[in-house]
Amino acid sequence: MGRVLGIVHRALSAHLIQKAGFTRKTAQTGAVTLIQRFGSALNLNVHFHMLFLDGVYTTTPWGKSRFHRTNAPNQHELTELVHAISHRVAGFLEREGILERDEENSYLNLDDADEDPMQQVLGCSVSYRIAVGPQQGRKVFTLQTIPAWEDDDRFSQVAKASGFSLHAGVAAQAWERQKLERLCRYISRPAVSEKRLSLTSSGNIRYKLKTPYNDGTTHVIFEPLDFIAKLAALVPKPRVNLTRFHGVFAPNSKHRALVTPARRGRGSKPQAPDEAQDQTQAERRAAMTWAQRLKRVFNIDIETCSECGGAVKVIACIEDPVVIKKILTHLKEKAAPEPAGLLPSVRAPPPVSMQRTGRQVGLFD
Repeated sequence: MGRVLGIVHRALSAHLIQKAGFTRKTAQTGAVTLIQRFGSALNLNVHFHMLFLDGVYTTTPWGKSRFHRTNAPNQHELTELVHAISHRVAGFLEREGILERDEENSYLNLDDADEDPMQQVLGCSVSYRIAVGPQQGRKVFTLQTIPAWEDDDRFSQVAKASGFSLHAGVAAQAWERQKLERLCRYISRPAVSEKRLSLTSSGNIRYKLKTPYNDGTTHVIFEPLDFIAKLAALVPKPRVNLTRFHGVFAPNSKHRALVTPARRGRGSKPQAPDEAQDQTQAERRAAMTWAQRLKRVFNIDIETCSECGGAVKVIACIEDPVVIKKILTHLKEKAAPEPAGLLPSVRAPPPVSMQRTGRQVGLFD
């Protein structure tokens, strides 16, 4: 996977450098890749979501970095790129012995598939088939409706060739920080959406597709055991980093300190307090507070009062472990429910005002 990602990055990087009119020795690109292993139907579908700079960086003789922007790729350029990527990836897989090709077709070499029990689970997840159980090998059960015809140009910036596709239809300007954030949150989303997950009356798992397929498929149905197999196929191998940094954004790049707001990278020196104060507001990185991060990750808003709706501010910060333990113990005892089976506490008789016509009204819990 890492070798294939290197092929894709080099092809795109070389295209941008050449389009900007420079060479690899004089210009650098930058990209961040998030490797996703899942499709919309919880199938194994390894693909790369890459945030690429729409230009290149060059270094001036006095040590400053300068950005040279390039125009968006057209359909012809995307077609040439996807053809080049597909040929290079196929050639690499052939040299590794993963892909074998005859005069008419190419196919995967699965001679060693029996040695790894996960190969069957992965293969069934890729091909939308049931991996375990009495229905093993059959297609996953789906719910379909009449396909909707829409005149949509979402895929106008897509080139396809030999099973490969290259999409370059989303761009964010430098000042569109919210759009860039939405894009980052989208490509880093988890595999399973709990909102689209439900149980059927027969106990199977029903998963709604975010966007219906072209054939009208809206839901996929899994048996419980096969659902676990589908989730297992989406789990990467141990110690595999699914977020990669390239070019000027790479951790070991000497240009990272020159182009990133934090000014951190190889060869960078810590800034003195006077230098940090001389920076303008645009140069200083606006980091989120811990309260904002808590709201962003767990959807817990502690900045707004639930009673009056006003802003909440910190009036005391308790750091003594002994005091913290006393407070938590008190809250735990206060919230502890009464043990089951015990009678409620004794209550006094009703007041005289509740007596009617010589008959007393009793109160019972």
